[in-house]
Amino acid sequence: MSTSAEPQRIVVVGAGECGTHAAMALRDKGFDGSITLIGRESVHAYERPPLSKGALSAEETELVHPWSPEQLAEAGIDLQLGVEVTGIDLAAGTVTTDAGEVPWDRLLLALGSDVRRLELDDVTYLRTHEDAAALRELLRPEGHLLVIGAGFIGLEIAAGARERGMEVTVVEAGPRALGRIVPQEVAEQVVALHAEHGVALRTSTLVTDLRREGGRLRALLSDGDEVVVDVVVAGVGAAPTTALAAAAGLVVDDGIVVDEGLRTSDPRVFAAGDCASFPDARSGGRVRLESWRNAHDQAVTVAASMLGEEQAHAAVPWFWSDQYDQMLSVAGLPGTGERSVLRHRDDGVLLHLGLDAADRLVHAAAVGPGASVAKDIRVAEKLIAAAVPLDPEQLADPGVPLRSILKAATA
Repeated sequence: MSTSAEPQRIVVVGAGECGTHAAMALRDKGFDGSITLIGRESVHAYERPPLSKGALSAEETELVHPWSPEQLAEAGIDLQLGVEVTGIDLAAGTVTTDAGEVPWDRLLLALGSDVRRLELDDVTYLRTHEDAAALRELLRPEGHLLVIGAGFIGLEIAAGARERGMEVTVVEAGPRALGRIVPQEVAEQVVALHAEHGVALRTSTLVTDLRREGGRLRALLSDGDEVVVDVVVAGVGAAPTTALAAAAGLVVDDGIVVDEGLRTSDPRVFAAGDCASFPDARSGGRVRLESWRNAHDQAVTVAASMLGEEQAHAAVPWFWSDQYDQMLSVAGLPGTGERSVLRHRDDGVLLHLGLDAADRLVHAAAVGPGASVAKDIRVAEKLIAAAVPLDPEQLADPGVPLRSILKAATA
């Protein structure tokens, strides 16, 4: 199926940060055809990271909108909010919504992901700004919160609740906290931080039953113990939103399968953000990322690809988490290194560096005071992108600035 003709009508399904950023990037690149941006939520794109970070510890918070509806209108983008897309017709080149059909000759699916839900009643989840507002009302001082899941989201919620004066218990099905994305040494320091703030963490533990008793909840745990709490929140990951793509006949495998330019199995249709499964040149595998940075990076890549530019997505993955007065930050893909180096800094920052067989940096994780962590991880990102052999002894020595290592490596 040829895609040589210049697109005139682009439809973006998903009006979150990724979809909206892609629509604006199309205009920045000179596309002057029609752009229709369709979102199921009734509010225009807002930043999601604050929902599980500072928003929970504050009494109230305002949404951060990267663009206003006026800015989108000035850019000639037809923003349709509160609209559900119910089908995609590849042969006809249309999407069907609850408001009618919209034609396209290029289609971007920026569908995001949906929280994984447990087979338990009376559990609260956090995904949207409405969820965050409802949860904030439940996090009352002197209450007791049970968090299911000791990943980024679960621990951020735990920190926010402690800062509001709640007692907090966290249960994690795996053998340790942050098992999917953070090396054990860094995770242990994060767990110690939570312990200092009074959070009780129980690993290798499931909630097997949850019963409401009066105004409280009794949780039965897999070890036979019980805990009585006021609120239960689950942060057990997210699943890519793929039903529309699968129903249309696009290839789906833990996300909508795309190539290095974020094209799906139909070359007129693209996918980006949480819902996209893309090839990673560094690891040689296929990955799917749920992060603020990835949504922005892929929005730029996909805008170029939709206009016929041959641009492979090659950005270094980056994640971060604010917990109390500390930052946890990660660059690169976890589990891709064959050896590790630890750098202990005098200011309390612990930096874990993962190297491949050729001593090239492929992964970095750090925890400590925010400004110091951010600086180290920014340099680590550049070292990962440089893909050159490094001296492990220099990496371990906090007396050798990472910037000097980067300068020598890229000279």
